[in-house]
Amino acid sequence: MSLTPLLAAGATIQIHAFAAIAAFVIGAFVLWRPKGTRLHKALGRLWVVLMLVVATSALFINEIRLVGPFSPIHILVIVTYWGIGRGLWAIIVKRNVALHRACMQTVYIGALLLAGAFTFLPGRRMHDVLFGADAGWTPALILIGAALLGTGSLWQRLRGKTAPMLTLKR
Repeated sequence: MSLTPLLAAGATIQIHAFAAIAAFVIGAFVLWRPKGTRLHKALGRLWVVLMLVVATSALFINEIRLVGPFSPIHILVIVTYWGIGRGLWAIIVKRNVALHRACMQTVYIGALLLAGAFTFLPGRRMHDVLFGADAGWTPALILIGAALLGTGSLWQRLRGKTAPMLTLKR
């Protein structure tokens, strides 16, 4: 493992990566700690800010250009904004804890776990950071497979407790 490929990248990529790593750690802590406490609310606010930094900085990362300066991964920016906005609206305006939980969990799983897992493909910067440029496909496929399995089991565990993010009424 070497941070050199990340530290050699531009400021936007560094901001994006470090905010995503912080959001990953803080989000996991918030998901598994008691809800409604002052700590939950404070860390939740910090997580929202970090996720907005991650999503916004992603708009300025244009290394894969398929549609103008954008690629299909940029759709996750819109999904992240939507999920965060809907989750905040659910708790602040509607006091709907179940919808708030579903939105925030969906953003965590989709934007951090699933999208994050694919940053470890060979040729991508985070692959070089974690495995080294010459590591090949094997460690990346193991990590992505583990992330997909973990995401699936997490989603199953959480699904029994929450409504889907896009459901209008429960």
